[in-house]
Amino acid sequence: MAKLNNTILKRLWTSVQQYRSYLFWTLITMCGTALTELALPWGLGKLLDFGFGGVVHGQKIAPAIFPLWYVPAILIGIFVIRGFCTFTTSYLMSRITVNLLNELRATIFAKLLHVPVGFYHTESSGRIINTIMFEAQQIVEMIKVSITTLFRDTLTVAVLMGYLIWLNWKLTLVTSILIPGMTLLVRGVSKRLRKLNQQSLEVNGELTQVIEESNRAHQVIRIFGGQNYEQNRFEEKNKKLGRFTMKSTVAVSFTTPLTQILASVAVAIVIMLAMAQARKDATTVGDFVTFITAMMMLLTPLKRLADLNGPMQRGMAAAESVYGMVDTEAEVETGMVLAERAQGHLEFRDLAFAYPLQEQNALVDINLTIQAGETIALVGMSGGGKTSLVNLVPRFYEATQGEILLDGQLLSNISLKSLRQQIAMVSQNVVLFDDSFAANIAYGDAKPDLDRIHYALKAAHLSELVNEWPEGLQTTVGDNGMRLSGGQRQRLAIARAIYKNAPILILDEATSALDSESERAVQAALDELMQGRTTLVIAHRLSTIERADRIVVLVDGRIVEIGTHVELLAKEGGYANLHRLQFAV
Repeated sequence: MAKLNNTILKRLWTSVQQYRSYLFWTLITMCGTALTELALPWGLGKLLDFGFGGVVHGQKIAPAIFPLWYVPAILIGIFVIRGFCTFTTSYLMSRITVNLLNELRATIFAKLLHVPVGFYHTESSGRIINTIMFEAQQIVEMIKVSITTLFRDTLTVAVLMGYLIWLNWKLTLVTSILIPGMTLLVRGVSKRLRKLNQQSLEVNGELTQVIEESNRAHQVIRIFGGQNYEQNRFEEKNKKLGRFTMKSTVAVSFTTPLTQILASVAVAIVIMLAMAQARKDATTVGDFVTFITAMMMLLTPLKRLADLNGPMQRGMAAAESVYGMVDTEAEVETGMVLAERAQGHLEFRDLAFAYPLQEQNALVDINLTIQAGETIALVGMSGGGKTSLVNLVPRFYEATQGEILLDGQLLSNISLKSLRQQIAMVSQNVVLFDDSFAANIAYGDAKPDLDRIHYALKAAHLSELVNEWPEGLQTTVGDNGMRLSGGQRQRLAIARAIYKNAPILILDEATSALDSESERAVQAALDELMQGRTTLVIAHRLSTIERADRIVVLVDGRIVEIGTHVELLAKEGGYANLHRLQFAV
């Protein structure tokens, strides 16, 4: 654990070091704050000794040693300097932490854009959101509090302790009993806090997941009457998080009364000794007040140093989680860049595939050659391996055995970016962005072509719909296209694939959400689009793939039949059975 903490601290310090200039001036202003802590008791002592009539070291002095205007000048001056230093410290630290937070979130987000698809099968969206928004914030708060407290308060303690030693080293020794006592308290609480904060972060991620799911599934919740279930789920996680928060609060707050008890003991002893010494060697009231004031001012920074343990442990737990996500292995980006547009010739050789952490293969002994421009339909019962097969083409997953070739080149030898530029995909799970029609259609294109956008709209039979909106192409479609019907969302996804104009087209139930009229219109557009392109079509509605060049029937991850619609019906095999089930009257 100690080694892990050191590694995390080194990474955090490396991130902070890029702001050396800010840190330097922050340290200067912290020194100014520490010196003003010393100036206040010194000023009070001088005021008491020389601002009033009385005796100083056995000699009577006049009541007006310095002008009265010195009083506001000194006191106000001290607090003006202190205010300036405190403000500047806060401003500079905010500049550092805001930049760090932006960079940290950007780093996590950039990693999430390049992790393998399988990562999203093991990590919930709630935890991912929680890591980016909450845990990253915890880290920078820890950095801000720890740097401010460690530097400023340590400087303050050092200055005040030095001053106390200079005033009276014997009494200062009594004061120093606070430090080892507080150290023991901090060490005793740290381990429990670390464990509680890790558990709290996990529950916070679970709570975020409940909120995200209930928002995404609001229609399902209402139609199936799941309000009470979701409310109970939320309250369970919320109460659990509250319990961890209270346990952490108790652990942190436990240090405060003990620290105050230690402080009261030290103060009582020091006052007694100081009073005895004053009676013995005629110590002035100013000297006594100066010492007691400086000692009392010492308690506040010492308490802040003791309380630093709480945010430090929360931040370390968050950093462990965040860096765990940052260190997730990304997809391998190396490989050759295709010099020109691919022809689209695909070949699967002795292919087998199993999902991570699963022993059973999703695909077994797949051997299939697809000519450039050929349309291949993949059919079979659910779980047969159709989606698994097409997901290997853009290398969302890597085959566990065998190889796939594009135009004679192994996919593993082609860079992911270059490979995926050759592929357009329309999935049954339509994903749209809360942006305009134009942005969704030309998604990924840094310089959208308006003519191509209009062509894609026309081919997908969306032109009339877009023209009905006052803002036309710049109309925002809402969160995942919620302002559109299911069929309109599907057609917009098809328009995006049409715009890309890639040589390889993957259609995973691309017309599943369309009514009969829209399906015929879009199918006609797809038929035109598929000309000259290698197309892999997954369809449960067999009527949509009757004109495919070949139909591949998958059962339990194996190819059991290959042929045209007519050939497979004549074989009276698995395809014929599926066809009879769908068209039985």
